[in-house]
Amino acid sequence: MEVGKIGLKMKKGQAIAGLVVIILMLVMGKTMLSSSMLFFRLLIGVGFGYALTRGFMGFAGSVNRAYNTGSTKLMRTLAYMFLLTSVLMVAFLYNVDASTYGLWVNPINSGLIIGGIMFGFGMTFSVCCASGVLTDVVTGFSRGLVTLVFFGMGVFLGFPFQRSAQWLKDAGVSSAWIKESWLETSTFKNGVYFPDLFKWDGLNGYLGAVLLTALLCGVVIYLSKRYEQNRKVEGSFTGVPSEIEQCKVLADCDQGVTQFKLMSEDTYVRLFVKPWSMGIGAAVIAVLFTILTGVTKNGWGASTPYGWWFGKLLMVFGVSAESLEAFTNFPAKFYSMPFFEHPVNTQNIGIMVGTIICLLLAGTFKSTVTTEIKITPKQGVLYAMGGLLMGFGTRLSNGCNVGALYTPIANFSLAGWVFFAALVGGGIIGNIVAKKIK
Repeated sequence: MEVGKIGLKMKKGQAIAGLVVIILMLVMGKTMLSSSMLFFRLLIGVGFGYALTRGFMGFAGSVNRAYNTGSTKLMRTLAYMFLLTSVLMVAFLYNVDASTYGLWVNPINSGLIIGGIMFGFGMTFSVCCASGVLTDVVTGFSRGLVTLVFFGMGVFLGFPFQRSAQWLKDAGVSSAWIKESWLETSTFKNGVYFPDLFKWDGLNGYLGAVLLTALLCGVVIYLSKRYEQNRKVEGSFTGVPSEIEQCKVLADCDQGVTQFKLMSEDTYVRLFVKPWSMGIGAAVIAVLFTILTGVTKNGWGASTPYGWWFGKLLMVFGVSAESLEAFTNFPAKFYSMPFFEHPVNTQNIGIMVGTIICLLLAGTFKSTVTTEIKITPKQGVLYAMGGLLMGFGTRLSNGCNVGALYTPIANFSLAGWVFFAALVGGGIIGNIVAKKIK
């Protein structure tokens, strides 16, 4: 997204179209969705999509940017976002029974680790992740669409393993020793919940949980900064174009406007066109995440509906809901329910709409959407492989970059950090392989 002279080149037609999309989204969401909660999910999704797009945010880039350019700015920003979100979550969790919330305190097992490695590997090939593919369907249509279709296939094929492969649930690293050694009672049966480790801290464990999360985030930030400094010393640091552009915009933010006028092009550019810093994007996402959890008592997930979408696609070609149930162990009514009755489906569509609104208001929709229309057969194969690996990996790990990483970390679950390590490892391996075959 070029922003240096965009104020002079603004496409007013796109800005008007963006306003129309907002109005249609509000009217149709209010009148056509069957409940206020679904409407809320739609709005939260729009907020996520807008923030991810305008802040140039994406979980996949944390590893890919670091490996390919040496920049760890996104990795560090994500660590700050994890910490901020966990602090905000205390406002809801303190002095209540945490088990009344659907917190994603996941078990630590072979599935979590293998799934994390597969997910990290796959996001290298597709240059996106589970939430990022929704924005990429808009910003890089061909790549995003191929990735999304095969992501859905991977999720669908992984459903039977997620539901019935006991060896994935039992084998590998067990967290039982932590509970047996340190705890008499645990809030959650299958996972390690940080507040349980610090019940003696005077704040029901949340002071210790926040400090431990801060320590782990600090380690990520420190190691990321050292890695970036080493790349600069070696002369292999190139930087990320979008990050460089963000820095230029922020540097010019307080210059060039000598007199404030509310109804002016300069004001519009500042409000809707100039990119946000990644810090602003991360802060907005953290607030939206906290509101989502406070209202729904559940976290942010994205990937399970992709398998549902693939199942719906099979039904178009004559496969019955009962056949899908027999294969996936999900009930037939799961596949037969109306599309917008599923809350996460509605939220995911909202992410796409939020991306469209962001690009239209910025006047960059046409130029952005047309950048990746054409892809080579080799690229198509790589995107398909990436989507398939990510989708299947999410079923083993019970989530994706938001469902197994962001939400568990924000929910004080040790499993989120284990998945983080596996994802980074898979991303490094994937980038090594991609470098040789691309």
